[in-house]
Amino acid sequence: MIQYNPKDWFYALFTLHKADTFRALIPMLIFFIFYSWGVVYLETEYLKLAENHMVRNLTIMHTLLGFAISMLLVFRTNTAYDRWWEGRKLWGSLVNNSTNLALKIKTFVPAERKEDLLFFMRYIPFYSRALASHLNKTIPLADDENIQHNGIGELSHHPNFVIKEIMGRVELLHREGVLVKEHVLMLNAELQSFSDICGGCERIKNTPIPFSYSVFIKKFVFIYVGTLPFGFSLTLGLYTIPVTTFIFYVLASLELIAEEIEDPFGQDGNDLPMTTISKNIKNRVTEIMGLSSENNRFV
Repeated sequence: MIQYNPKDWFYALFTLHKADTFRALIPMLIFFIFYSWGVVYLETEYLKLAENHMVRNLTIMHTLLGFAISMLLVFRTNTAYDRWWEGRKLWGSLVNNSTNLALKIKTFVPAERKEDLLFFMRYIPFYSRALASHLNKTIPLADDENIQHNGIGELSHHPNFVIKEIMGRVELLHREGVLVKEHVLMLNAELQSFSDICGGCERIKNTPIPFSYSVFIKKFVFIYVGTLPFGFSLTLGLYTIPVTTFIFYVLASLELIAEEIEDPFGQDGNDLPMTTISKNIKNRVTEIMGLSSENNRFV
């Protein structure tokens, strides 16, 4: 995720970064510059279509459809942002639940059970890294040899493996009498929440905006902007070129922004910083457990 100062207008206005929609739209913007110029030239020199009533009605149509397309794009952007924000809330819950689980484990498990505490110190934050890798295959899983030797690399669903190992260790401690029944019941809420968070993230990841809806908006924008020069050419002349290009830039940028944030688990500049959040979870859990961070090497 891009870190920025929202009050810095100069940086926002005059800096181009990889998340800026202008970069992605350069080919289409060049196309509309030449397309608008061609329509203006033909209209003013030969066709004179703007003099008949049909093209005048086209201008009225643009006015009416402008409201409709703006409502569509607002709905599209809000829907995409809802998906982004839901993903952020799920990862925020993962931070809180990982912290709560570590606090309870540290309280319930005696200090002399260092091997068990070390296990939880590794596996609780490892779940967040496994979830990030599961949602985005470009994020490396981990390099903790003890975890890798347990066979996680052979499985397709890494988060399930991690939570299974944690629940297995809790059950083992319960059978050994280290944890009583009340302890297990108190830990169950956090353990179950891990799977719920994973399911919520998978729902967002695997359920994109319907294809027909996305295609319709793109076609609507292209046709709407493509017909603008016919109605503006005699009125605005060569000014039709920058006006048409700018209108396309605004409308297409809204669609591009929606496409980027509707999947918050990618590698785009505005996606969730899952790796950073995983590191924060690791630091919190390590601090709670009070053990050396040298024994926790997966990040």
